[in-house]
Amino acid sequence: MVTLNKHGMILFGHGARDARWKEPFTRLAGKLAASRGAAGPVDLAFLELMTPGLPEAIDAQAAQGCTAITVVPVFFGQGGHIRRDLPALIAQCQAAHPDLRIDCATAVGEDDGVLDAIVQYCLTYET
Repeated sequence: MVTLNKHGMILFGHGARDARWKEPFTRLAGKLAASRGAAGPVDLAFLELMTPGLPEAIDAQAAQGCTAITVVPVFFGQGGHIRRDLPALIAQCQAAHPDLRIDCATAVGEDDGVLDAIVQYCLTYET
């Protein structure tokens, strides 16, 4: 019997009261899922004000057979939520799923490639 290793990805955002705030995250998840193909599921999770939370999203991907999950914080910088709250959530999830490998990327806004893309976006509005 061949064991397939599914590698899930979870885009982790802050959350907001206004449901429209989630729209670009949903589009981003769709684009990422299309790019990854059958590598594994791509889901959204939120720190607060929206569902699912990170533990629920990790539970769902583990139930789908993922053996590894990468959490990608879709935050502009490494503020308090990323430095304090996210590591505590990751530790909670790891304790609930000791056989699951859970990795966490840095906040997307810390990546030079992301910053370069934002610079290019800003330059399109130059007059």
